[in-house]
Amino acid sequence: MCPYTHQRELVVPGPRASYGKKECEVLIEIPPRNFNLKLEDLSGLMELNGDAVKERVDAEYGSMVGLCTELHTSVTEGIADDAGKHNRRIQTYGTNVIPMKKPKTFIHLMLMALKEPTLIILEIAAAISLALSIWNIFRPGAEAGAGSHEWIESVAIALVVVVIVLLSAINDYHKEQQFRTLQNRVHEEHKVPVIRNGKLAPVPVQKLVVGDVCLLKYGDVVPADGLVLQSHELRLDESSLTGESDPVRKDSEKDCRVLAGTHVIEGSGKIVIIAVGLNSQTGKIYKLLGTVNDKPKHKKKHAGQANGDALQPSESENASLDIPIDDPALSKKSADTARKLKNHSVFQNKLNVLTYKIGLLGFVCASATAVIIIIRFCIHNYGVLKNDWSSDDLTIILDSVIVGITILVAAIPEGLPLAVTLTLAFSAKKMMQDHNLVRHLFACETMGCATTICSDKTGTLTTNRMTVTAAWFGRDIHIIPGHLPLDEVTKELVCTAIAVNSSYSSDVIITPSAPLEQRGNKTECALLHFVQSSANMDYHSIRQANPEDSFAKVYTFNSSRKSMSTVLRIAGGYRVFCKGAAEIVLAKCSSVLDESGTTYPLTAERFDVISQKVISSMASDGLRTLCVAYRDINTSNGRQDFGDNAQTIDFENENSVVSGLTCLGIFGVEDPVRPEVPKAIRRCQGAGVTVRMVTGDNVETARSIARKCGIIRDGDESLVLEGKEFNRLITDELGNISQMKLDKIWPSLRVLARSTPKDKFTLVEGIINSKATKHREVVAVTGDGTNDAPALKKADVGFAMGIAGTDVAKEASDIILTDDNFISIVKACMWGRNIFDNVSKFLQFQLTVNVAALSVSIISACVLGDTPLKAVPMLWINMIQDTLGSLALATEPPGDALLKRKPYGRKKQIISTTIARNILGQGIYQTVVLLSLLFLGQSGSFNSSVLFESLVEVLLLFFSCLGPKYFEIHEIRQIGHVAGDPSVLYTLIFNALVVMTSFNLINARCIHNEANVFTGIFRNIYFPVLWTLMMVTQVLVVEFGGYAFSTTPLSVEQWGISLFFGVGSLLWYHVLRLIPTKRRKMPFLEM
Repeated sequence: MCPYTHQRELVVPGPRASYGKKECEVLIEIPPRNFNLKLEDLSGLMELNGDAVKERVDAEYGSMVGLCTELHTSVTEGIADDAGKHNRRIQTYGTNVIPMKKPKTFIHLMLMALKEPTLIILEIAAAISLALSIWNIFRPGAEAGAGSHEWIESVAIALVVVVIVLLSAINDYHKEQQFRTLQNRVHEEHKVPVIRNGKLAPVPVQKLVVGDVCLLKYGDVVPADGLVLQSHELRLDESSLTGESDPVRKDSEKDCRVLAGTHVIEGSGKIVIIAVGLNSQTGKIYKLLGTVNDKPKHKKKHAGQANGDALQPSESENASLDIPIDDPALSKKSADTARKLKNHSVFQNKLNVLTYKIGLLGFVCASATAVIIIIRFCIHNYGVLKNDWSSDDLTIILDSVIVGITILVAAIPEGLPLAVTLTLAFSAKKMMQDHNLVRHLFACETMGCATTICSDKTGTLTTNRMTVTAAWFGRDIHIIPGHLPLDEVTKELVCTAIAVNSSYSSDVIITPSAPLEQRGNKTECALLHFVQSSANMDYHSIRQANPEDSFAKVYTFNSSRKSMSTVLRIAGGYRVFCKGAAEIVLAKCSSVLDESGTTYPLTAERFDVISQKVISSMASDGLRTLCVAYRDINTSNGRQDFGDNAQTIDFENENSVVSGLTCLGIFGVEDPVRPEVPKAIRRCQGAGVTVRMVTGDNVETARSIARKCGIIRDGDESLVLEGKEFNRLITDELGNISQMKLDKIWPSLRVLARSTPKDKFTLVEGIINSKATKHREVVAVTGDGTNDAPALKKADVGFAMGIAGTDVAKEASDIILTDDNFISIVKACMWGRNIFDNVSKFLQFQLTVNVAALSVSIISACVLGDTPLKAVPMLWINMIQDTLGSLALATEPPGDALLKRKPYGRKKQIISTTIARNILGQGIYQTVVLLSLLFLGQSGSFNSSVLFESLVEVLLLFFSCLGPKYFEIHEIRQIGHVAGDPSVLYTLIFNALVVMTSFNLINARCIHNEANVFTGIFRNIYFPVLWTLMMVTQVLVVEFGGYAFSTTPLSVEQWGISLFFGVGSLLWYHVLRLIPTKRRKMPFLEM
C-alpha cells in the first residue's frame, strides 16, 4: 500500500519505464549499467523553474525513473548499502555539509587587536623605552645601579598592551564560540527519514548524499535540493528563498523541484536528492556571501581556462531565488561588506578617527617637547659652557626622549579600547535578557545611531498566527473573541463544517505554559482555534467521528478554485461542506442560515448588501474574508440534479455538486498585530526613528497592518507603494536605479508591499547612500529568509529572526532576535543609545585627564626639563583607574529618556559642544591646580640652564602670589628624572590628579548639561562600589607603590589638599554650566 495515498503500488519493470501519471503509482526500475551523470548536469537541472524541470527530465532521461537509474538509486529501495559506491558517490557529488569558514583563531584575534591605532603607538613607545633603559644600564661610564628601575616603565607599557589584547581577544573568541555552538547543536539534532536498502531509518542531514530517497511530512525542513517522486497534497513555504508568501504545491508532474531550507506546511511526499551542500541553491548563496570555506584543493586550471578565463557561474544561477548576485554586497567586497568583515561600525570608525587624531596630536607635542629640551641642553652645554662632547651627554639626550615618551603616554587614552570593549560586552550580556543575541559587538551602539528601521511584517510586527477577529452569521458582525449568539444546532453545523472541511494535518496546539502553536495551513488553524476557543467545541472529536477515509469526495484548494469542498456520506444522501474566498463561495449560495437557525433566500439584493456591508467592511479592516457553507444532497427522493441514487451522481462535475449552497457564516481572518507593537512604534517615532514596513503581502493588507501599527496615519503624506511601482519610480530610461529619483521617494515611503528581496536591498542601499539628510541615515533591517541576506549584509545593523530565520539570514546578521518581536528591536535601540551615551561619558572622563596631563607635562618639561607625571603613573591612571571608571559608567542602565531624543545619525560629531566644554573646562581646572602644586611646593635647587633661569623665576613669582610654600621639599632634578628616591612633590601631583579625576567621574555622568550630578547615582549599585574601589586602590599605590609607580607615602595634610581640590571639581562643574554651548562644527573632533 502507498503510505501517502493508501492505494496499491504499481510495479513497472524497465530502466526507462514512464513514471505514472497518478500520484499513487510507484515504479521499480532495473539497476543501472553506468554511473556517469555529471555534477554540472544536476546543478543545471536544479536551476530551472516550474515545469521546465520536469520537461528536462523527460527529455534527457525519459522519466523520473530514468534519472534515478542514472543516479544508481531506486524509487522504492533507495540507494544500496555499498561502502565503495557510497564513497564514490560522495567524491562525485559531494556531501550535504556546507563547510563554513573556520572561525578566527585566538591568535588571529589577538593579532587583529594589536592593530588598533592606540595600541600601535603604545607598542612603539614600549620598544623605544625598553631600548633606552637597556642603554642606560650598559652604556659606557654608567654608574652602578644606574637605570636599574627604568625598565619598569617599558614593561608596564607592554603589560598594558598585553592586557588590552587578551581581554579583547577573549571576548571576541567567546562570542564566536557561543554562536557556533548554538548552530552546531541545531544541525546535529536535525534528522530525516531516508530509504536505504529498502529500509526506512532516520539519517542525520549531514549524512545525506545525492540519490538518497527521503520522506517529507508536515513541519519538516527540506534537507537538500531534490525532485518529487510522490506527493499527497504537498505544499511548501518557499518564502525564505523566493520571498513569495503563498504556499507552493509540489507534485511529480508539474512543479517537482524542492529546495533546501524550505518548509513543508502541508501534506507529505517522497523526494530524491539531486544536489547537496555547496552545490545546492542555498550553498551557492553561502558562497556568494563569502561565509564558506570553498577554496579548491587543486589550483590546476581546466582546459577551458587556459587563457585565463575564470570559470563563471551560469547565467541562470540563483535566478529563481531572486537574489541580486551581481550586487557588490555579494559578488564583491563593497565598502560596507569590508567594514563588516573588519567588524567596524559607524561608531567604531568615529572612535578610530578620534583616537588617531589624539595620538597624532600627542606625537607632535611629545616630539616638539623632546626637541625643545635637547636644543636647550645643547645651547647651554655647548654654547654657553663651551663643554666638549661626552658619553654622559648622550644619556641626557636620551632622557629627553624618555620625557617625550612620557608625554605621549599622557596624551593617548590607553584605556579607551578596553573601556569600549568592556562597555559593549557588558551591554551585550544585558541585551541577551531582552532577547537580543549580539553577534557583532559594535552593532550594539550602532543601533543607537539608527534613524531608519526597515521591518518585516509577518512574525515581527504581527504574531505570525492567523486569527479569526470577526464573524457574521446571517445578521450582524460579531467581534471575536466575544459572545456567539448561535443556537446549538447551528453552532454544531458551523463547527463540523470547519473541522471536517480542512486538511487533517492542520492542527492547533494549546499549552498553558507556551504560546499557541499552529501546525499546517495557518488560515485553517485560525478557524480551528475559533471552534476550540470561541465555540467551545472539540474539533478532534468531530474529526474522529468523520475519518478521512469516509469522505466521498474532496475538492482540494487551488489558486483557480479558491475554495475547498468535502463531501460526506450521511443518512439518505450526502452533505457538502465548502469554504473559501467569501465572494467566490457566497456566489455559489442560494440561501443563508442565520444565527437563530432560520434560513432565508439569498436574493441579488441581499447578495449586494452582504458584499458591501460584510465582505467589503471586513476587507477594509485588512481582514481576509472566508465564507463557510453547506448543502445536503438527498438521494432517496430523486433530485432532478443527480437522479435517484448515488450511482448516478457525477462527482467529477464540481460545478453541479458545489452549488445551491446555504451560507453558514463569513469569517474575517488576519495575522493580528502584536499588542505591544503600536506602543513600540510610537516610541520609535518619538525617538526620531522612522519605521518602514517591507512585506510581500498585497498592498491593502499591508496598508491596514501599517495603520494598526501606527506606521501610517490618516491624513499624513506617507507613501504606500507596491514593488513594481517602486521600481518604476526610481529607475531611469535605461532601467538603472537613479539615486536622485530614489531620494524623492524614500523620505516619505512607509510601506513597500508586494516587494521582492531585491526591492528590499535596493531600498536599504539607497537610504544608506543617500545624502538627502544632514547627518546621513543609519539603517537597521530585519530579515528571516535566505533571500534577505543581501539586505542584512548591506544594512548598518542586520536583525535576523531567531525562531523563523534561516541559517543564511543568521549568518549575515549582526543581532539575532530570539523572540522575533519588534519590541526587542526597540530595546536594542535603547541599549544602543545607552551605550553611545556611556561611551561619551567615558570620553568626557578620560579626555579630561589627558588634557590636564598633557598640558602639565609639556609646560613642566619645557620649564624644568622634567615632567612630574611619569609614564607608569599615567598608565595607572589611564588603565586601572580609568578602566574602573569605565565600568562604573558602562553599567549605567538605560532609561526611557533615551528614546525622547533624536538619533545621532552617521555624521554626528562624537563629542558634542557640551562635552567639549566640560573636557576643556575641567582640564583647565586640573592643569591650574597641578601647576600651582608644582611651583608652590618647590623649594629645591634645579640644575637648569642659565638661559631659562629668568623664565623659571618669573613663573615662581607668579605662582607664589597665590599663597605660601606649603611644602619644604628638597629634591635635585636632572633632565628626565629626579635623583634619588621617588619625589614627594611628584607623588602629591600624581595623587591630586587621580583624586580630581575620581570626583570628576561623578561629573562625567552628565553629558546633557544636567543640574544635579548625583541624580540616580544609587540606581546603579556598581557606580558607588567602583568609585570607592578607585579611591582605595589609589591609597594603596601611593603608600606602597615605591619605585614601581615612582611614588612615596604622603602625609595627612597632603592627602587633605588632594581631597580639597577633588571636591572643588564638583563645584567647578556648576560654574562651567553657566557657559552657553552653541551647536557649531568642531573640525578636529568631527568624524
